[in-house]
Amino acid sequence: MKLASAPRQPFVGLALMAAIGIIVGELFQLPSVALTVAAIILAVCAFTLTCWPRLLVTYAVVGAGFFLLHNFVTNNTEGQQLADELGSRPRVLTAIGCVITEPKTGPSGFATFLFKLESIELEGRKEPTHAVWQVRWKGGAEFGDELKFFGTAEPIPPPRNPGEFDMRSYLARRDVRRILFVRYPEDGTLIRHGGGNPILRAAQKSRAWMQNAICRGLDDAPEVQTFLSGTVLGLRHQTPEDIEEPFQQTGTLHLFAVAGLHVGIVGALLWMLASVARLSRRSAAMLIIPLLLFYAAVTGLHISSIRAAVMASIMIGGFFFERKAFLFNSLAAAAFVLLCWNTNELFSTGFQLSFAVVGAIVLFADPIFGFLQRWVAIDPFLPRSLLRGLRRWLDSGGEWLCHGTSVSLAAWAGSLPFVLWYFHLVTPISLLANLIVVPIAFFVLAIALLSLLSAPLLPWLAVIFNNANWALATLVIGIVHLFAQIPGGHFYVEHPHWPEKLVAKITVLDIGTGAAIHLRTGNADWLFDCGSERSYQRVVREYLHWAGVNRLAGLLLTHGDALHLGGTTQLLDDFPRVRLVDNPAPDRSTIHRQLQRLFQQRRIQSDALAAGDSFRLSRDVIAHVLFPPRNFSSPIADDQAYVIQLLVEPAASVLFMSDAGIKTEEALLAGHSNVRSDIIIKGQHHSGESGSEAFLDAVRPGLIIASSRDFPVQERISDTWAEELQKHGIKLFRQDQTGAVTLRIGRDSWEAQSYLTGETFRSVNQ
Repeated sequence: MKLASAPRQPFVGLALMAAIGIIVGELFQLPSVALTVAAIILAVCAFTLTCWPRLLVTYAVVGAGFFLLHNFVTNNTEGQQLADELGSRPRVLTAIGCVITEPKTGPSGFATFLFKLESIELEGRKEPTHAVWQVRWKGGAEFGDELKFFGTAEPIPPPRNPGEFDMRSYLARRDVRRILFVRYPEDGTLIRHGGGNPILRAAQKSRAWMQNAICRGLDDAPEVQTFLSGTVLGLRHQTPEDIEEPFQQTGTLHLFAVAGLHVGIVGALLWMLASVARLSRRSAAMLIIPLLLFYAAVTGLHISSIRAAVMASIMIGGFFFERKAFLFNSLAAAAFVLLCWNTNELFSTGFQLSFAVVGAIVLFADPIFGFLQRWVAIDPFLPRSLLRGLRRWLDSGGEWLCHGTSVSLAAWAGSLPFVLWYFHLVTPISLLANLIVVPIAFFVLAIALLSLLSAPLLPWLAVIFNNANWALATLVIGIVHLFAQIPGGHFYVEHPHWPEKLVAKITVLDIGTGAAIHLRTGNADWLFDCGSERSYQRVVREYLHWAGVNRLAGLLLTHGDALHLGGTTQLLDDFPRVRLVDNPAPDRSTIHRQLQRLFQQRRIQSDALAAGDSFRLSRDVIAHVLFPPRNFSSPIADDQAYVIQLLVEPAASVLFMSDAGIKTEEALLAGHSNVRSDIIIKGQHHSGESGSEAFLDAVRPGLIIASSRDFPVQERISDTWAEELQKHGIKLFRQDQTGAVTLRIGRDSWEAQSYLTGETFRSVNQ
C-alpha cells in the first residue's frame, strides 16, 4: 500500500498529532491553574474551528488537546494525593474497596489484584478515597468482590538490579502508588459479592465457562490446557514459564496475546454463520461488531485485542455504511480511540508492539510479497487455466509461501526495535517458526470455537474437538521447543551503552541474603553463585538477558546455602555447557547434595578446588583460592565458604568473601595468606560477625560491597561496624541502600557505581 496515494485517511494525521501531544505533555507538566486557562483557550479555538475549518489548525488543536488531556490524566491524581498523604514509610491501616481485576495466585499462595478503594481508616480517622492499590492477600478473592482489609500499605519499591522489571513505573502509569500487604487470610473480610463493572463481570464469568469448555476431557494434559487457555482466551498468567519462554525465544509468543489472528478467525466464523443464516451485510455487521468487542472483553481487554476488535469493527462497519475502509486508516483510528481512552497507553509495551507489528505488515507485506513472487511466479503470459497437476499445486504452494513469508518478515521487522529494547532478544528463527506454527494455531483456534459452539448442546462432540486440539497443541509445543534449541535461532543482545575499554566488569547483584556475582573479562562470563531458585528466575536470569550473556564460561558455587546455589538446576538448563567449580567441603545442605547427584546424572565434571589452587578467567584476570584448605570440614556451611582473591592486572585486586565469618578470617591470618586487596565483596555470616578489625587491617581495602537486610537481624550491617569503617577511611556500599553495584576495572583505575542511587566511588589513582 502506498501511503501517499491512499485517499482520505484522516485518522493517520490525527493519531500522529495525538502521539506528539502526549509525548510533549509527558515532558512538560503544567500547573493546575495553567491547565485550566489553557483548556478554556483550546475550547474557544475548537469552537472557532467548527465555523472556519482548516486542516493544519485542526491538527494543531488535536495535538494541543492531547497535551492537555495527558496533563489532566497525570497531574495531581487521587493515587498520588493519597500516596503523598501517607508518606514514604509503610503504614498499618484498614481499607474498604472493590476488586477490579482478576486475581492472579502465585506459587506462594498469595493472590495479587488491583483494588479500588472506597475508604481507608488510619489512626482512628476514616477518609474516603477512590485511589487504586495493588493488594497481596492469601485469600479467595473474586472480581467484583467488595472487601475489607487490615494490612500494611507499602511504597512500591524500584528495581534494584539491571534488567529487573520496573513494577513501580508500570503501576504508576495506572496511578497505582501503593501495595497493600495483607499477611493472613483472616485479615480480609468479604462484604458482598457481585460488585464492579457488570460487563467485565459477565465477561469474566463467560471466560471461566469457555475455559472449562475447551479443556473438558484434557484433565491429564495440564500443559495443553494452559496452552489452549492462553491461545484461545489470552490467559497468559496461567502459562508456566517453562512453556512461555520457548515461545518468546522463537518469536511465537504472540499466540498467547489475543490479537488480529484471533479476532480475524472469530470474525470470519461469525461472517460464515451470518451467510448461512442469509443475513444482509448490514444485519451481519450489526451482529458481528458487538460480538467482536465482547470477545475482546472476554479475553481481558488487552491492548492487542482492543486494537484488533476496533480495526475489525471499522472494516466491517464499512459494509454497514457502504464505504470502503482502508487498513492504515483503520489502524490509526484504533490508536486514536485507545489514546482517547487512556493517554498512558502510548508508553506501554503492548501498545507499541501491537501497532508497530500491524503497521509494518500493512506497509511492507505487499512490497515484500511482490519481490518474493518474482522468484517463484510462472510466466505472466501463461494463463493459469492451462496449469495442471503438480505444476498447479506448486504454483499455489509458492504463492502461499510468499504470502506467509512476507507477513512474517514484515512483522519481525516491525517488532525488532521494541523486542531489542524491552527484551534484549533477537529471534531469526521466528521467520521459520511462524510459517509453521501460525497455520496450525489457526486450526487450534477454529476448533476451539467449534468446541464452544457445540458444548451447550452436544458435550460429547465438544470433547472430540478438544482431543483434536490436544494433538495440534502438542504438535505446536513440540515444534516450538525444537526451534528454541536450534543454535543461533535466538540470542540476547546487551543493553545499549557507550563503549567501555575495561579489563573486567563485575556486577554484584542485590538479591537479599543470597548472592550472585557476574564477572565479565575478555570474552568470558562467569557467575559466582546464582541465588535461590526464586531469585534466579526473577533477577539473575533477567539480568543475564539484559547483559547479553548467551554463553557462560563458568559457575563457581561458594558453599551449600540454598540462597546461593538454589537456582543452579535452572541455570544448567539455560547454559548446559558451563565449567563448574564446586566447593568440595562436606556439608549438610540437602539442596547441595541434590545438585551433586544431578551433576553425576548429567555427567558434569566439577572442579573441586581448594586453598592454593588457581584458575584463569582471561589473559589479564586470575583467581586464587585462599580458603578452605583441602579436606576441611565444619558443621556450619558459612565457615567453609570459598574465599577467592581475583587479581585484575595491573589495576586492582578483589576479595570475594561470600558469607565467611570471624573464624575464616582468623584462619586466613594464621595461615599468613596474602589477603591484601583493593575491594572486598562480602555477605553476612549466619552469626552476624564478620569483618574484624584485624582482618581489615590486613586487607586494607578502599571499598567494601556488602549485602544487608533488616530481617533476620544477623543479616543487617550494624551501625557500629559501619562507623568503624568510616573512621578507617573505607568506603562502604551496603546493598540495602545501593541495590546492585557495578565495578568497572580498567588498566590503571577502577570505579564502583550503585544502581539504585547512582553514587560512584573511584580509586584514588583515577
